[in-house]
Amino acid sequence: MSTKLVPSGPVLLDLDTRGIATATLNKPDIGNAYDEDLLAALIAGLERLAPDPAVRALVLRGAGKHFQAGADINWLNRAADYPPERNFAASMATTRACQLLNEFPKPTIAVIQGACFGGGAGMVCCVDVALATPAAQFGLTEVRVGVAPTPISTHMVHAMGLRHTRRYALTGERFDAAEALRIGLVHEVVAPEAMEARLGAILDAVMLGAPGAIAMTKDSFLGANGLKLDERRMTLLAHESWTQRYSAEAHEGTAAFREKRRPGWYKA
Repeated sequence: MSTKLVPSGPVLLDLDTRGIATATLNKPDIGNAYDEDLLAALIAGLERLAPDPAVRALVLRGAGKHFQAGADINWLNRAADYPPERNFAASMATTRACQLLNEFPKPTIAVIQGACFGGGAGMVCCVDVALATPAAQFGLTEVRVGVAPTPISTHMVHAMGLRHTRRYALTGERFDAAEALRIGLVHEVVAPEAMEARLGAILDAVMLGAPGAIAMTKDSFLGANGLKLDERRMTLLAHESWTQRYSAEAHEGTAAFREKRRPGWYKA
């Protein structure tokens, strides 16, 4: 049995009787691509669940065939023309959502299927356990549309190391679940028919841990290793993000994506 805390909208929230919360990204018609509304709903959900003593763990899912396909290209196109204040706020929302997920005081588990690109991969870097189906596809593809993944950059380096992050964030190559496992982006690759049982086993393991000890352990790991973001660092990351999204490259990149052509900077 579960209680539907938020039964509709861009992010659904459920809480079962054991204290397992589920946040489901809920824009399946566009692969759960994010915009300001989805980010605001995710931030609100994480802020609501984090201090609730009834919550013992958080499962992050994507509705439909895909986990999260990155930023909504139509939103990126609109955001490129936002005034500076709104553009900065949009980038700060991405930065804040990932910070909240990374520092969530309960164990977090992502279940990944289908596309997991850009910000979706960033979210995966922020959870404690990442499970992917064999057919899942990954990519850090922002540079191909002229934008920079600075809001998720620190989390990518923490999860995959600088070496792998440099390759995939700079080339924009797509890669499969086996490669995601090899480079540390995901912890396990699980057949679709076995996913719920595997998730259940991990959640059972979580339930054996004392909630206060888990919260202290996670906070200590992040804090002692400099993996928490303060306001100054978040502001810098968001500033870098919006100024690149405001650039001529971003206008050209999003236009090329919509028009299904090579961007002007491509040289054969």
